[in-house]
Amino acid sequence: MIRLALADDHRMFVKGIESILYDEEDFHVEGVFFNGQELMNFLKTNTVDVVITDMNMPIMNGEDVIKSIKNEFANTKVIVLSMYDEEPIFKKCQKAGADAYVLKDADPDELKYTIREVYENSHVMNFQKAIKQNVEDPVDDLFKMRYELTKREMQILKLIKSGMTNKDMAESLHLSQLTIESHRKKIYSKLKVNSVVELLNKVSDMVI
Repeated sequence: MIRLALADDHRMFVKGIESILYDEEDFHVEGVFFNGQELMNFLKTNTVDVVITDMNMPIMNGEDVIKSIKNEFANTKVIVLSMYDEEPIFKKCQKAGADAYVLKDADPDELKYTIREVYENSHVMNFQKAIKQNVEDPVDDLFKMRYELTKREMQILKLIKSGMTNKDMAESLHLSQLTIESHRKKIYSKLKVNSVVELLNKVSDMVI
């Protein structure tokens, strides 16, 4: 059983994350907190395996939370769940000692896989970074809307089109191959294709 604690000042969002994790047999959410100080007070008397925290919180922010956890509870892993897909934020979290970084618009399965990987591996995971697109192409945007693809699925779809293997994509995005395969299956399902050949034919007009 992986014992979890969640911290985010957006109450509806964090309760939604708790609900997503509730159905997993190997997860148990020990507590949900709305600022960093509440979380730290809880950790003084309770053991948690993985903390999932936002960076922007009142009273005690995420950066201070990460540093405090790593100083006081060395065996507790920390995953940052953030809306910011920006290099300075990645580096700030990494420097503070976070074990992984997941974007808030990621697929729920990505968060679940990350929790398990962080828990099972003694080494610090590489941060999950999105490939930045400086300009949103209107063709891509329409394609994304038409097939209801998430930002991550669109990203992986482009990498598939470029010829990358699951292993290559996993290394490029700092994700597990299992996570890549999960996204790939969802892409196939949404586009109603059964092979990479059918997929490439369908996306032949998509601009990278």
